[in-house]
Amino acid sequence: MGSDRYAFHADLLAESEMPRRGIHSQTISDQHDIELVLFAMASGEQLSEHTSARPAIVHVLSGEGHLTVDGDRHDVKPGSWMRMEARTPHALVAATALVFALYLLPQGFRDGEPVERS
Repeated sequence: MGSDRYAFHADLLAESEMPRRGIHSQTISDQHDIELVLFAMASGEQLSEHTSARPAIVHVLSGEGHLTVDGDRHDVKPGSWMRMEARTPHALVAATALVFALYLLPQGFRDGEPVERS
């Protein structure tokens, strides 16, 4: 719901489609160089180690899992939040059915502030 000036979701979790197996992703918003992708992972599924060309934020909405970022393992649950710089290695394993929001930020963002480009 929204208009040309905004988008509103009363319950982001309700937008997710939990697969019986595998991983489902859907882009919820992609404007002004900020992309929101909603991921739903069946229990036991994993995203193997990879990197992103853009800075990113992971926000867990439901379920539990294990997030490894730059070699550090973190147990995640609803409310867990992580920000990482571009090209940071990371992987995720769903211990239970897991839903998370992935925010891909514009190039040049660092700690939520634009970085001067030379």
